[in-house]
Amino acid sequence: MAVTVRVPTILRTYTGGASEVSVDGAATLVELLDKLEANHPGIRTRVLDDDGKLRRFVNLYVGDEDVRFAGGLATPTPDGVTVSIIPAVAGG
Repeated sequence: MAVTVRVPTILRTYTGGASEVSVDGAATLVELLDKLEANHPGIRTRVLDDDGKLRRFVNLYVGDEDVRFAGGLATPTPDGVTVSIIPAVAGG
């Protein structure tokens, strides 16, 4: 079984237009992002900054859990879970 990653519209150019992609064999979120980058080059730099930290304007959820309030990039990604990449929305 794999982890399903939901990809927002703005990042679908990296996934060939796919709104969801599967990633196998990633125990943690950082491993998942590394595997995602291997299959879809360029996506990791849109999610993580140059220091390897989650960008301020990107939210990541493992299941229903916001990783900023869970284990950060060390958050476990068990088989069957859905990871959602959600860009922050601002405006007024």
